[in-house]
Amino acid sequence: MTSVGRRTRAVHAGREDFGELGVHAPPLDLSSTYPLRDLRTAEAAFDTLSAGGVAERNPIYGRLHNPTVARFERALAELEATDAAVAFASGMAALTACLLAIRADASHVVAIRPLYGGTDHLLASSLLGLDVSFVAPGGVAGALRPETGLVVMETPTNPTLDLVDIAAVVESARGVPVLVDNTFATPVLQTPAAHGAALVVHSATKYLGGHGDVIGGVVAASEEWARCLRRVRILTGALLHPLAAYLLHRGLPTLPLRVEAAQETARALAERLADHPAVTRVLFPGLPGRDPHGLLGRQLRGPGAMLSFEVAGGSEAAARVMASVRLITAAVSLGAPDTLIEHPARMTHRLVEPATRELSGISPGLLRLSVGLEDADDLWADLAHALDRGQRRPNRRFAPRAQTRRRVPARRA
Repeated sequence: MTSVGRRTRAVHAGREDFGELGVHAPPLDLSSTYPLRDLRTAEAAFDTLSAGGVAERNPIYGRLHNPTVARFERALAELEATDAAVAFASGMAALTACLLAIRADASHVVAIRPLYGGTDHLLASSLLGLDVSFVAPGGVAGALRPETGLVVMETPTNPTLDLVDIAAVVESARGVPVLVDNTFATPVLQTPAAHGAALVVHSATKYLGGHGDVIGGVVAASEEWARCLRRVRILTGALLHPLAAYLLHRGLPTLPLRVEAAQETARALAERLADHPAVTRVLFPGLPGRDPHGLLGRQLRGPGAMLSFEVAGGSEAAARVMASVRLITAAVSLGAPDTLIEHPARMTHRLVEPATRELSGISPGLLRLSVGLEDADDLWADLAHALDRGQRRPNRRFAPRAQTRRRVPARRA
């Protein structure tokens, strides 16, 4: 389906066998195990699956293969223009699988900051036995070692919305595979494999699902990488649940419409926030000066629906803004139909060292907004109200005095 448009592809991807099956909605297979029609065929299927291949006619056991999960994987691979995709129980499980996949041949990773807080924390820990060098985009080549097995990056970055040139990073990596977290952009706005990325990771929980009711992760890659990732998934038991795969596949047909609609609202809000006296800076790729390398139109098909903004007054003022929204939901995550606001320094990036947060541009007054599908004017009214409240310091002059317990003299014996 390479000749059709993105919206058409999103609707029909992974549904090529529906006519043969006689169904109109994706089938949901909840089987934990499958009948073995004959032992010789089952042995061959088991050998294929354990080697990272696909044996759909005899899945053997739910941890090895599930048809509903495989259907979602085919659809996502088609959207990302890769040979295959491998789905996992969460975005962090997908990332962990990629890191484990290189452990046999490599012990060093180069990571471009800023990154999602969970990714940063995992890489900075010693949990997987990997040595990690954190760099800026221009520092990749200088950080490479003979034992380097992967370069990890995301663009737009979380939560600063910086744009990183994927092709330039791939060139700097000198043959070392590059992993790109494409959660913010989605395949609607960006296809990293077309720019040389070897692994494209999604927290499918976000835009791919799109309704805030499913957790999952997925990696789009070549079939060679997919075989390796399937082996890791089998050994670690990190398979995506089939019901989650069903929900994720259900979300794909509306993905372009959701992303494009939310993106237009995000653009309008970013422009209004930039003019608000309580806002000291707005981080949104569509604003002037936020795309210094000219990646919009060349790498990205649009600025996306995520933005961050810094409020005057620091952490406490930001907390008051979060507490004052009425329409917008104060919550972590993103990509839901409703607009979400969160405080990176105190929530998603809480486990990142304070000095690292500061160097990455994650200031105490920074708030991240996942723009949803509401009317732009309604969202702005809510934000303007919250920003006004955020600049009002609590009036302690008339605060009620704390009650103290009256002391009762002890009785004399």
